[in-house]
Amino acid sequence: MNFDLTTEQKLIQKTIREFAEAEVASRAEQRDKEKQFPVEVFKKLADLGIMGLPFPEEYGGGGADTISFAIVVEELSRACGSTGITYSAHVSLGGAPLYLFGTEEQKQKYLVPICTGESFGAFGLTEPNAGSDAGGTQTEAVEDGEDFIINGNKCYITNASYAKHLALTAITGRKDGQKEISAIIVPTNADGFTIIDNYEKMGLRASNTTELVLEDVRVPQENLLGKRGEGFKQFLVTLDGGRIGIGAMAVGIAQAAYERALQYAKERRQFGKSLSSFQAIQFKLADMAMKIELARNMVYKAAWLKDQGRRFTKEASMCKLYASEICMEVTSQAIQIHGGYGYMREYQVERYMRDAKLLEIGEGTSEVQRMVIARQIGC
Repeated sequence: MNFDLTTEQKLIQKTIREFAEAEVASRAEQRDKEKQFPVEVFKKLADLGIMGLPFPEEYGGGGADTISFAIVVEELSRACGSTGITYSAHVSLGGAPLYLFGTEEQKQKYLVPICTGESFGAFGLTEPNAGSDAGGTQTEAVEDGEDFIINGNKCYITNASYAKHLALTAITGRKDGQKEISAIIVPTNADGFTIIDNYEKMGLRASNTTELVLEDVRVPQENLLGKRGEGFKQFLVTLDGGRIGIGAMAVGIAQAAYERALQYAKERRQFGKSLSSFQAIQFKLADMAMKIELARNMVYKAAWLKDQGRRFTKEASMCKLYASEICMEVTSQAIQIHGGYGYMREYQVERYMRDAKLLEIGEGTSEVQRMVIARQIGC
């Protein structure tokens, strides 16, 4: 059993860490405060060939593995959670369904622009009445000749304002009272397609989170992604991969909070001694370091299983659940170690905790992850 990163993975880690520290971290606080989407960061990531990292080179990707993807998400999130979630969704929700289920023609037409950074990746699943119950989808796609006419709403969709197209789920028929849910690729400039970006969010404020409104949007039936009626199965597979990204995000944010807390504890003096010399603070920092390392190992294991072509549903849920929950714990303790200063924006740890909360909700809540794990272990 070898826990060392490969030479290629180490190079990717070094490259993206240096990039994140130089290009991402310095303006993270400003972007959060002003709700600025980091367009310039992603232009540079595209130049580095990172935007399509885990996809084959024939589609403009980097031909790297899932562990490399997790490394990039962690390092970007360590610098800026909003940048991390944008990249994670771009790859795992936007690009992955096209690669996994698209025809060769669809991959050339829709995956290539995602890999090259010409378009951001996005995925339309969640609806106002279909969150954890994704099967409660109400968006409908009705056949009209050789086209589908789509009507419905999607909410909390990442990156849609910067995507030229996205796959979304819709009801394409009913049989014996059961919905036939399919995935369809829809250009975002289609007539009747409206993207609304006006959410006021607690955290990850520099990421793009939108509502989609579809009113008689017409797309050709050739835009069907994968087999008709298998949209539900497809998004379950998609979410398995996405959960690795969320786990990696959580590790990155927790790592950033821990590093700031450790530095502050060494510098801050109380009662004539540094905070780090008090056992109460030492124990907090020791627990933080331990839990981050455990979470990272779980993320890497899930990613490795995926790369080996083995089942990873249970491990993906475990890594997402554990990493997101310890991220909330670590960021909260980082604020505690900072005391009153931690409550102030200037010290940035409060941003980490605000960003961390979504990770217990998105890509399946902690409660849903426990349901998935329970099913996987035979309950």
